[in-house]
Amino acid sequence: ATPFDAPGSTLPPPPVAPTGPGAPGGYGYPGYPPGYGWPGMPGQRQNGMGVAAMVLGILACCLFCFYGVVSVVLGILAIVFGIKGRKKAEQGLADNHGQAQAGLITGIIGLVLGIAVIVLIAIGVVAAINSEEDSWEDEDYYGAHRPAVTAPAFR
Repeated sequence: ATPFDAPGSTLPPPPVAPTGPGAPGGYGYPGYPPGYGWPGMPGQRQNGMGVAAMVLGILACCLFCFYGVVSVVLGILAIVFGIKGRKKAEQGLADNHGQAQAGLITGIIGLVLGIAVIVLIAIGVVAAINSEEDSWEDEDYYGAHRPAVTAPAFR
């Protein structure tokens, strides 16, 4: 008895759980045979790798002007994600094979552009260091290029 019960009253026992001891065969209607009812939710497609590859590849192609380093890093990431995205699409886990392929191709282009910019900058730096014509350390720089001024002698 609980404190809220009236003195001397008896309460029926609590209901039995559907799976508990002494439970009847079950509540409600009998189950449907297999194959009826709502179909299960289709598996969610894993398109993240293909989308990431395409976005990173496009950024790699566009951002090569930042000394090439950004383009090289983004290009490598786009290639890796493109390969993984294509594998998922081939396994049937994703349905964006085209995006993964585009990410792979633009990642390769971005990587090549980035490497080309780095090589051109390196060539320019080496050429600037090795140029002897425009060296500011040359002692005769001002004297060697100064035109000789001749004026008529007044007597």
